[in-house]
Amino acid sequence: MQFDEELALECGRTLSTYQVAYETYGELNAQRDNAILICHALSGDHHAAGYHSEGDKKPGWWDSCIGPGKPIDTDRFFVVSLNNLGGCKGSTGPTSLNPESGKEYGPDFPLMTVKDWVNSQSRLADRLGIKQWAAVVGGSLGGMQALQWAISLPDRLRYAVVIASAPKLSAQNIAFNEVARQSIISDPDFHEGHFYEQKVIPKRGLMLARMLGHITYLSDDAMREKFGRMMKQDKLSYDFAAEFEVESYLRYQGESFVGHFDANTYLLMTKALDYFDPAREFGGSLARAVEKIDVSFFVASFTSDWRFAPERSREIVRALTDADRNVSYVEVEADQGHDAFLIPIPTYMKAFSAYMGNIQTGVGS
Repeated sequence: MQFDEELALECGRTLSTYQVAYETYGELNAQRDNAILICHALSGDHHAAGYHSEGDKKPGWWDSCIGPGKPIDTDRFFVVSLNNLGGCKGSTGPTSLNPESGKEYGPDFPLMTVKDWVNSQSRLADRLGIKQWAAVVGGSLGGMQALQWAISLPDRLRYAVVIASAPKLSAQNIAFNEVARQSIISDPDFHEGHFYEQKVIPKRGLMLARMLGHITYLSDDAMREKFGRMMKQDKLSYDFAAEFEVESYLRYQGESFVGHFDANTYLLMTKALDYFDPAREFGGSLARAVEKIDVSFFVASFTSDWRFAPERSREIVRALTDADRNVSYVEVEADQGHDAFLIPIPTYMKAFSAYMGNIQTGVGS
């Protein structure tokens, strides 16, 4: 979708023109009240479910939850999934041409915030003729967007689904993001973000950033079960090659990520995570931020998730209950760490499906 009206950003800059890439699943009903917005996490995009072609090896990143008979049932809902501004999968971002210079934006693309994304997403809703979302749904950074939607534009959604998320990042999480950014920035091929012009990619830095991130997405139990101390060969090589299976796995993840994700986008997305703190405008009180909104919440966390621990989800729940808002909470016993929100764990699927099944649609005039 092409937008030619200016979008004012929290950083003080504006985008004069931009595109938003999105996919839809299911059909919008006559009342136009069955639309679900899917917000993606750090490295996600608009391809959330299904296959683009028969040759695709993997479906969309949340195929476990979107589709006929799944928690976000496309036989009932009209689902909209988009790639956020600043992304590198079709929406305007650092890899896009800057109309003022005729070159890729690169590091000159403005820093985005979660509130900026919500504002741009509301414009997409307007274009699609959706006055109110039945629900805004997301995990991790996507859950932060769902929470911001409820605070910024409460009249434009009825339900907010916040999964494996947090009301703001901890110091430890900000620290992980900074190490990842420094890995990219210090790569000799980064060229202060202007690597496109040099026709190179900061592969080493981006690979390290992804490897670090991937470690934090898995739990200790998950890594122990998947790899343990298994070795690629039966004997030690006494060098710095990948000897343990976990080393080989992380290198593979890093190398494959470099092939399809932009380094400037990675920097931008991690900064948006760091900046997120909707309570800041309300004297640091999340309860005050949500006290006047008429949105029902579903909050879910996973016991082994140490990147966005259950305690962070309970902070959201406590703020909502302190403000006397409607909230349902489930803490799922799971060994998969932060990535658990992407996995069809039976207890999780049952609770998620039950909640989404109670969302009424098609009852208006």
